Amino acid sequence: MIPQQFPYSQSLAFPNVQGGLPFLPITLTNADCSVEVSALADSGSTINVLPYDIGIQLGLLWEIQKFSLPPLVGILRNTPSFGVLLTGEVTPFAPVRLAFAWTQSNEVPVILGQTNFFSEFDVCFFGSQKMFNIAPKQK
Repeated sequence: MIPQQFPYSQSLAFPNVQGGLPFLPITLTNADCSVEVSALADSGSTINVLPYDIGIQLGLLWEIQKFSLPPLVGILRNTPSFGVLLTGEVTPFAPVRLAFAWTQSNEVPVILGQTNFFSEFDVCFFGSQKMFNIAPKQK
């Protein structure tokens, strides 16, 4: 499939970054709830991260989560997190299952990291051009 190209964009989460960052429009789905978000494609992140409020919008219930995760690092180091499975769709590609660390914080954007966004999609960054390409993994 032909890669889709996306421009870097500004974010309220990182207002002082000149030229923007690689934010990707993605639709996240849990059961019958869907939310379109702008997610940071972050090759330096080990895991996908889902802020608390987005999880609530997707119908997740914090109180019934069973898969607790070890402490995260950085600004999330003291924040409880649970593992959740969602469906993610980057148009025009087919939906994929994505595992997220659903954190009790809203201090981060949705982050797409190595586990498992970068194993489902090939991503090529053109930092000097403020662009990046996304294509589904080759079967």
